Amino acid sequence: MGWMPIRIPFLRLPASRPPILREYQRQIARVLARGRFILGEEVGRFESEFARFCGAKYSVGVGSGTEALAIALRLSGVHPGGGQEVITTPLTASFTAHAIVAAGARPVFADIDPQSLLLDPDAVRARMTPRTAAIIPVHLYGQCCELDVFRALAKKHHCALIQDAAQAHGSDFHGRSLAGFSDWAAFSFYPTKNLGALGDAGALITNRNALAEAARRFRDGGRHSSGRGGSHIAHREGINSRLDELQAAILRVNLRNLKAWNRRREALAARYDGLISETLAGLLPRRVQLLPRRTHGRTSNHLYVVRTAQRDALRVRLLERGIETGVHYERPLHLHPAFRQLGYRRGDFPNAERAAREICSLPLDPFLTEPEIEMVVREMSRFFQKK
Repeated sequence: MGWMPIRIPFLRLPASRPPILREYQRQIARVLARGRFILGEEVGRFESEFARFCGAKYSVGVGSGTEALAIALRLSGVHPGGGQEVITTPLTASFTAHAIVAAGARPVFADIDPQSLLLDPDAVRARMTPRTAAIIPVHLYGQCCELDVFRALAKKHHCALIQDAAQAHGSDFHGRSLAGFSDWAAFSFYPTKNLGALGDAGALITNRNALAEAARRFRDGGRHSSGRGGSHIAHREGINSRLDELQAAILRVNLRNLKAWNRRREALAARYDGLISETLAGLLPRRVQLLPRRTHGRTSNHLYVVRTAQRDALRVRLLERGIETGVHYERPLHLHPAFRQLGYRRGDFPNAERAAREICSLPLDPFLTEPEIEMVVREMSRFFQKK
């Protein structure tokens, strides 16, 4: 069978909607007319608005989610040459580990819970040593890790807790803001995120004013102020990781829509749950598994993921029918060539390795329709019924 044109893309970005695209153009024109492009009015307003959205006191815009993590690590006492270790999950984007390396520490991986696919606190506990400087739980697909357990673990071992919330825009833990569980939560605004820019961008949230001020200085070359009339004196170590005015303007447009978009994602994910449970009832969980929905907080529903040992064949079949899918992520980090020097081997983290062979991300975005979901599930059913 030949390939069909794409009928259901994996993701539609907000810019694909004409009203939103026109608003982008208006905001870009306004920034261009103002003539200030670094750390100006748009960044300041976005930081206030994003902090309010997250239920945090402060937000600091930076150049990417990777740099948000690296800055949080540096301001938590991690430094090059210190022989420090940071524990995180192997089932995440490589940028989580790259941030650890950039901050000067050694990534240490711990296995995931086989059901939720989130970092397992017991596995982390077994990896703790006197060299552990921080724990980075990743709120994979928007579902929150056991933040109360990780907070207690970090406190007991006198290390930092830094949340990788790159997929968790709008998630909470037992109705409480992520900022209430650690000094730092780091966000990415990569274009595919629930809250995306038109390029790379990121932010940190915190409830501590001193930390927010330290992050603002660190992102801007260690200076106390910048821009027109600002000082060029670097008072401490820093980097160049500033959120651009143009990106902040775009993020402000999207942030105004984010609650509605997240509600739509929630409704679509529930529709997937219902249709798959009904249509594939005889195959659950033997041949297809739904990820359990955790009851300890709201999820952003960043991705809708199912598991099947026939993942690759299923993806081929769906693409033949014009349906795009994704895999997040196809190889756990300890098996990436970039981290070979850490000394891990295949079999070290069996839960993460098995998940990486089975997970499949189905189309999900606020602009997906229920008939499209019905088509996806119908084609899945046809695939499995023929096997």
